Amino acid sequence: MPLIQRVMIVGGTHGNEFTGAYLIKKFEQHPHRVHRASFETITLLANPKAFAAVRRYIDKDLNRCFGQVDLQDLTLSSYEDIRAKEINYLFSVNGKTPVDAILDIHTTTANMGLTVITDEHPFNLRLAAYLQNANSFVNVYVLPYSEQESSLPSICQFGCTIEVGAVAQGVLQADHFRQTEALIDTALNYLEQYNRVEIPSFDNKLTFYQHRGTIDYPRSESGEIQAMIHPQLQFQDYKPLTPGAPMFLTFDGEAIAYEGASTVYPVFINEAAYYEKGIAMCITQQQQAIV
Repeated sequence: MPLIQRVMIVGGTHGNEFTGAYLIKKFEQHPHRVHRASFETITLLANPKAFAAVRRYIDKDLNRCFGQVDLQDLTLSSYEDIRAKEINYLFSVNGKTPVDAILDIHTTTANMGLTVITDEHPFNLRLAAYLQNANSFVNVYVLPYSEQESSLPSICQFGCTIEVGAVAQGVLQADHFRQTEALIDTALNYLEQYNRVEIPSFDNKLTFYQHRGTIDYPRSESGEIQAMIHPQLQFQDYKPLTPGAPMFLTFDGEAIAYEGASTVYPVFINEAAYYEKGIAMCITQQQQAIV
């Protein structure tokens, strides 16, 4: 693989996720904190208009606007579609200022702790393993490329999304802010060591959670939600959910059990931004691999 020449740290892809946005502001004021000798580090506040309005987006989810078909469709004229085209023009592989790796910072209302989201590219899995080895509290959530092809990081082959929670929308939380900053620092160190061929030996056995699908809330024929996340499942991201265990609770107090055939590990449980997407949780399988 060629050397990493330019790394972009992104925050505020969703305007009401303050951790990433304010880290970008901090890095812009103190660029030495993200400077590394062997590559250029740049920062991007991805959705400044939504950030100013303290909204996830203005017209549509920016993190779903980077599919190649959409980027080439000049009839798409929402604020986020235009912004996606600008970002792609500047920073994609064939852009004006192409980046080699992206670290995209997000927060979630789900109890996901420190989560690294990536695809199955060997370079990205080794980066994730390094981060997990450096901090045993790091969870790694692996998505197939088809699930990420319209996200901002998809304009670049290498890097990851950092998802931290539980954090309320439009709120700064000091502990998560500092943990995220430390994780960014570790990731930049890895990229620097990679360029210098100085990556120290580490346990490259990666424990990760492979995406297997999503589950929606029980709904009426008209689409109205009929049940909530069961209290025993709330905040239990990355914990095993066994067949027959309570998953939802109706408004009348009736438990609805998980009817799958095998144990799974839900994540993004009761994520506030996913109500509109018809997602109560994402389902994963726990796996291990040597990367």
